[in-house]
Amino acid sequence: MMGVLQSNQYLRSIKLKRDIISSFSKYPFCLPAIKNLSSLEFHPKVTFIVGENGTGKSTILEAIAVACRFNAEGGTKNFNFTTSDTHSQLHDYIKLVRGVRKPTDGFFLRAESFYNLATNIDELDRENPGLFSSYGGKSLHKQSHGESFFSVFMNRFEGNGLYILDEPEAALSPSRQMAMITRIHELVKLNSQFIIATHSPIIMAYPNSTIYEIKEKIELVRYEEIEHYQIMKSFINNKNKMLDILIDDN
Repeated sequence: MMGVLQSNQYLRSIKLKRDIISSFSKYPFCLPAIKNLSSLEFHPKVTFIVGENGTGKSTILEAIAVACRFNAEGGTKNFNFTTSDTHSQLHDYIKLVRGVRKPTDGFFLRAESFYNLATNIDELDRENPGLFSSYGGKSLHKQSHGESFFSVFMNRFEGNGLYILDEPEAALSPSRQMAMITRIHELVKLNSQFIIATHSPIIMAYPNSTIYEIKEKIELVRYEEIEHYQIMKSFINNKNKMLDILIDDN
C-alpha cells in the first residue's frame, strides 16, 4: 500500500547532485544537513525536518521550494517579489523526484520573510481588489503576527496541494500550534502533502509522518528520540531542578 501512496504523492524525494559540487567546505554545502546528503525521501502526507539552529533546515526547505518554482521569500508560484536576494543556490544542485500526480495548489510559508509576503499581498490587492478574501478577508498587516500567519494557513490552503512550511511555530501560541495539527490533518485528508521544518515538539507530534533530525547528518528518527522533545519533556517534568542548573546564584 505504501508503494502505491509513494507513486501517487506529489514529491517523492530529492537527490543532491554531488558530482557537480566543487567543494563541500563552502556554503551551503558545508552545512551538516547537506555535506553528508545523498537523497531524502518524503512521506506521502507529512515530513518533518528538525534540528538545532544553523544545521541547514531552512536552507534545504528553501531549495526545495525554489526548485518547485515557489518564490524564495514565500507565497505561491505566482509570487515574484524580491526584497533581498539572500537565498542560496542549493536549488541548482538538487533534483526533484516527483510522483505521477500534480498538485493543484501549493504554498511556501516561512516565518523569516512573512512580513515581506504580507506587504506584497497588500500591493497585489490594490491592483486586483478581492485578493484578501483568500487570506481571511483583510490585510495581514492589520492582524497580529500570529493571527495573520494562522489566517494564511487556515484560509489560503485549499487542499490537493504541496505545502512547504518553514518554522510555522515562530508566530503561534501553543494552542494555535495544536490547532495547526487539526488543520494539517484536514488538508491531508484533502490529498495534500506537507514538508515542514520546525522546532515545535507539538507540531512534530503529528502521527503517521516521517521525521528527519539533523545533527552531523540527516537521520530518520522516532518522535520520542528527537532532541527537542527530550529537552522539553525534561524541563517540564523537572522544572525546579532545571532552573537551578540554568540559574546559578552562587
